[in-house]
Amino acid sequence: MPSFLPTFTSEYPPPILDIEASGFGLGSYPIEVGIVMPDGRSWCSLVKPEPEWQHWDPNAAAVHHITRDSLDKHGRPAREVAIALNDWLEGMVVYSDAWAHDYTWLSRLFDAADMTPHFKLDNLRALLSETEAANWHELKRQVALGMILQRHRASSDARLLQSTLKALKQQPAAVA
Repeated sequence: MPSFLPTFTSEYPPPILDIEASGFGLGSYPIEVGIVMPDGRSWCSLVKPEPEWQHWDPNAAAVHHITRDSLDKHGRPAREVAIALNDWLEGMVVYSDAWAHDYTWLSRLFDAADMTPHFKLDNLRALLSETEAANWHELKRQVALGMILQRHRASSDARLLQSTLKALKQQPAAVA
């Protein structure tokens, strides 16, 4: 079992993972996984749905603009995506802003691949003080305005989260 080491300093942000899904709730599954590494490299993949993965929420599709047909044509099998994630994130702590959802979807992906993650998924909130958490959403909005994000997709979302965290940690500490 690898030991999981946090990888964050103000100059060296942690890896961030984001997952787009077929919807929310029972039966939902990952359709795209994206990561951004501490050095800024990124990786993203569509996930080909398993035969038993049938849930599809048109409201979620309206946000991420990924079609079921596109997943069938261009998605990678769950095992291939799980292997890639383990290769990229081996031994690391990777953070997500929607930990409860992403943990469930990541578990569904690795279960379908009959594998276990070689990294730890943690809640991005664990890196924030109360003051930073209170400022998060407004700063994220400001950072997003300064970025040219082509789409609401997993790697773009992960990059926005990492950029927001970097901006937050570079702000001078508030004086009490």
